[in-house]
Amino acid sequence: MGIKAALPKYEIYFYNTVLCLPVLRSNPACLPANVNRKSFKTSVKPGWYYFGRRMDTADYEWMMWFSTFREHILFALSGHVLFAKICSMLAPQYRSLVYMAYGLLAVWTSMGWTYVTLILSHCILLYSISLVKIRWLCFATGLCTLATFKCEPFVSWQAEFVEGDFELRKVLFYGGCGFTTMRCISFALENCERKDGNYNILELLKYNFYLPFFYFGPIMTFDKFYVQVNRSDLTRKEREMWNIGLQGAIHLAVVVVVDVLFHFMYILTIPSDLKLLRHVSDWALVGLAYFNLVYDWVKAAVMFGVINTVSRLDHLDPPRPPKCITMLYVFAETHFDRGINDWLCKYVYDHLGGKHDNVVQELVASLCTFGVTILWLGPCEVVLIWAFFNCFGLNFELWMAKFFSLEPFSSFEVSISEATSRRIRAIFNTFNFWSIVLYNILALNSLDFAKLVAKRLLLKGFPITTVVAMFVTYCLVQVIKERERKQALSKFRFLTKKSI
Repeated sequence: MGIKAALPKYEIYFYNTVLCLPVLRSNPACLPANVNRKSFKTSVKPGWYYFGRRMDTADYEWMMWFSTFREHILFALSGHVLFAKICSMLAPQYRSLVYMAYGLLAVWTSMGWTYVTLILSHCILLYSISLVKIRWLCFATGLCTLATFKCEPFVSWQAEFVEGDFELRKVLFYGGCGFTTMRCISFALENCERKDGNYNILELLKYNFYLPFFYFGPIMTFDKFYVQVNRSDLTRKEREMWNIGLQGAIHLAVVVVVDVLFHFMYILTIPSDLKLLRHVSDWALVGLAYFNLVYDWVKAAVMFGVINTVSRLDHLDPPRPPKCITMLYVFAETHFDRGINDWLCKYVYDHLGGKHDNVVQELVASLCTFGVTILWLGPCEVVLIWAFFNCFGLNFELWMAKFFSLEPFSSFEVSISEATSRRIRAIFNTFNFWSIVLYNILALNSLDFAKLVAKRLLLKGFPITTVVAMFVTYCLVQVIKERERKQALSKFRFLTKKSI
């Protein structure tokens, strides 16, 4: 069956105009008749019935949140908001207990009492270890606990504690257990730092069973959560509710836009069809790779944004959304989950790396950080390759900074203007940007897709595609650097004015 024969009529326009028209113009006979279309059959499902459009359903996580189980998630979060608001009005001093009670009830209802027992057993174990107040023992115990959810036969054995056979069971099991372990490690390490006495186990349960964060994150470290959830002053800043409402409206609008795009641009399904991708233009392939990363950032920003909106109604200050992929040109700022990133920086990377100016310390800190990340994501070939390249990129930045701080480079930079120095740095940041793109495509899509994009961008597309893409990226990095410079200058003026 040919490619176009496998597509419904309303997908042929997108197929012709976006993917194959440049190829057909140059070589009409280039498309083989047996190109694989299985990816479209499994991932492109019926969508808008009245408009005759099909929908890209390749991202299970997005479909779970905003299509398949949106009613269940909306019901659970709405109930939390309602009970939290009633408690804040009648007995604000007990609001953290109400959060915990509602979270426990919701987890019990959705996963069963045996699952709650499993979670409580891990909490009690790590709480008991935290009483010894030995950091390395707490951390080692936490990592071993996390490993039991990533390795057989421990995973299968613990999965039997979940009751029911509904579709969302596996996602909730891994999400709840994984985030519980990370929160328990944070609690244990913060308890080690406390000099006078220990935190009560009730504080751990309040922290862990806060429903908006329980299954899907983000992670807020225990020290921040403890201070904010026990704050007695619940007065809001001027226009705070307006900002929360505006944030919620923006997230709703983005969900609608993404839903529309899923019905017209199948950017998540196409990367899995490598036979088709070999016949598209270099620009289509590079653009597809870039927009896959942009989508993943949008997904993280929206999903965490919805949860953060609920937590802000509870007078919490949750981790901010991740930095846009377009703004990333250094490995030190590359992350798609700011909560996990803050957790890793606080307890591993900054703890071991110090000021991050020593090559050996930085290497040890980054290796340990990505080691924990591998365990968190689950060890496999793609994760190991992704971690290796990102760890190398992080250390390579420091090596280059150390190298160019030597003579005669340091004297040369002093002699040139600030603008010229920024332009020179932007050249290196341009290569950094595409390294970040390629490394993260590897994790989001597949190794084969990442290799194909790299081959087209750097080898087959050289020199035209390579030079043009790098030049456009160079201009983009310059704009970003100028924007960051103005923001830093504005912040400095504000702080100076405030101190005066």
